[in-house]
Amino acid sequence: MTDVTPAPPRRPILGALGVVCAHIEGEDCVILVKRKNPPNAGTWGFPGGHVELGETAAEAAARELLEETGVIAEPGAQLMTLDVIPRNADGTVGGQYFLVATLCHYRSGQPVPDDDALEARWVPVARIEDLGLELLDRVADLARLAQIAWREESRVAPNTPIT
Repeated sequence: MTDVTPAPPRRPILGALGVVCAHIEGEDCVILVKRKNPPNAGTWGFPGGHVELGETAAEAAARELLEETGVIAEPGAQLMTLDVIPRNADGTVGGQYFLVATLCHYRSGQPVPDDDALEARWVPVARIEDLGLELLDRVADLARLAQIAWREESRVAPNTPIT
């Protein structure tokens, strides 16, 4: 039997990132997870995954955060969108992901790795690039953006999506 790698989807995949910022032990921190599975196994990023049919990106962000870390949070404002287009060794497109990063307001729980996370922890935003973590692209920038939004946001629940 031969091992056949499936062809990448012919369309981008919609994903959501749950970005939690909180003041922990005197520092503004975000929750990061170390990925267990490809793509990006062994690297650190925000909890996230696919948006399910009928689910908003904000709902998916909070769900993925809970599934990967056990932390309960309420989704808030959209922080940014990211286009991720990994390339194969020969330069061809290996897939495409459109990610929606959502600021989520911490409610309860401590980050404990679950689902597809090897590790999960609070990481100080001010020192995020100095801790020796292998960060995915744009993680540090997104952490700083989340910190600013978290400090400024009034913590009002998002409007109900148009259906």
